[in-house]
Amino acid sequence: DFVARNEDFHALARDLCMQIAAANPLYVKIEDVPADILDKEKEIYRDQMKDSGKPANVVEKIVEGKMSKFYTEVCLLEQEFIKDQSIKIKDIIKEKISTYGENIEVARFTRYQIGM
Repeated sequence: DFVARNEDFHALARDLCMQIAAANPLYVKIEDVPADILDKEKEIYRDQMKDSGKPANVVEKIVEGKMSKFYTEVCLLEQEFIKDQSIKIKDIIKEKISTYGENIEVARFTRYQIGM
């Protein structure tokens, strides 16, 4: 309750809202991505590499790298902060946790979009 009244916390909340509006994440964290979506993405990446002639272990490492990129696009906590691309959202939240001494967690969000 004390932290929620802090102006710095309000700035964090505004920054998170701005991030969600600008970057359009679909999930909060990696664990929130449904397994069927992950399987579909991995299959797409494997199909892209099918005719490359690379060994299976190299293909798997490439798929892992592409999945990391996928997470940075669709997971809020994995995204680069729009105000400073050198830091991720999860790192900003960790920094604020250490500053306040209170746990901060983004449980969910809703993004509204008008038109297409």
